[in-house]
Amino acid sequence: MEKQGILIGPFKQLVSMAELPLKGALKDSQLEVIPSAGIWLEGELIKEISDYNTLKQKLKDQVELIELNGDFVALPGYIDCHTHIAFGGNRANDFAMRNAGSSYLEIAEAGGGIWSTVKHTRACSQEELKQLTVERANYLLAQGITTIEVKSGYGLSVDEELKTLRAIAAADNECKADLLSTCLAAHMLPKDYEGTAEEYLDMIAKELFPILKEEHLTTRVDAFVERSAFSAEQAKPYYEQAKALGFDLTVHADQFTTSGSKLAVELSAASADHLEASTEEEIQLLAASDVVAVALPAASLGIGCAFTPARRLLDAGASLAIATDWNPGSAPMGKLVASASILASMEKLSNAEVLAAITFRAAKALNLDDRGRLVAGLLADFNIYQTDNYQNITYLQGRLEPHAVWKRGQLVCSDNH
Repeated sequence: MEKQGILIGPFKQLVSMAELPLKGALKDSQLEVIPSAGIWLEGELIKEISDYNTLKQKLKDQVELIELNGDFVALPGYIDCHTHIAFGGNRANDFAMRNAGSSYLEIAEAGGGIWSTVKHTRACSQEELKQLTVERANYLLAQGITTIEVKSGYGLSVDEELKTLRAIAAADNECKADLLSTCLAAHMLPKDYEGTAEEYLDMIAKELFPILKEEHLTTRVDAFVERSAFSAEQAKPYYEQAKALGFDLTVHADQFTTSGSKLAVELSAASADHLEASTEEEIQLLAASDVVAVALPAASLGIGCAFTPARRLLDAGASLAIATDWNPGSAPMGKLVASASILASMEKLSNAEVLAAITFRAAKALNLDDRGRLVAGLLADFNIYQTDNYQNITYLQGRLEPHAVWKRGQLVCSDNH
């Protein structure tokens, strides 16, 4: 008799994230924590979650049984909704100079900054860039991150941005994790471009966007809205051209100065990311919108600046996601649970708020509704931890790593091999 899927369990605790709202503050008492649970998988999807022994009796010999001995906890696969892992080179010297008191301008004049990474990334072949992206994505997957957003933005020309986005597409074909690409050709005005910022953005929109659509290289467009990159006034027509072509929008907003989050709300972007400089005005704007506020605590640690006002955003009613922002300059750590746990301590976030921020609320930031919760009908993306208490995950600040990671109904990482 052909087996009708897989039954895994029993879990001492299964944290489903079911029935939680997309916006606002959350208490741990709102979490659905199912004891003695089992997960019944069919193909890529979750068929049913219920008491393990009840499912075992009901299914008898119809499924493949994976029986767990000991204390285990199950949670949805994590979603990292903001990364820059398609890059070449290293900026350790930037970090050292910044910590020694050098300014952003001084670091750039010494050959550092984003332009340094652009030069290293341009020097990579598409195959080299693909391989670097695969290696970093696999590092994230081992942490239980089953969906990873990956930005371009270190090419800054039509040909180089295409090379990066093609490398990300090729990496996605090799990775067990899902890679979701974003075009960040508007990361900064390239130093070798002779025209104005407006002319550069118009050129990218007219020459690059049609090829992205034709080759199905991305569904998302981003821009760094900041004094050191592009103003909101410069970025708005660029975003409007992207939106007219059907791209989803996301904004690097309010990292050092405000204006980006207001633009994100005005354009109905999927997310506004960074927000370290957001004031009460921006917090209220975001809370009244459907734009997901994405906190990037590792960037605050890397630069040594304030954290995103996560507590105030949640209390105002906003939706909060947390991502790694893994990049070679400001956020090189690439540790989602560790940085999220630090933000929780600094901003007084509940476990429910942290877990929501790296599961279904992060999915919303990517306009995905098929993952981020352990409920019937969604993707069978989940993490198994060898512990008797899900609270240990944030308590140990990333030291407790998944015992096993399942992606689309398949075991893709295990501490046994």
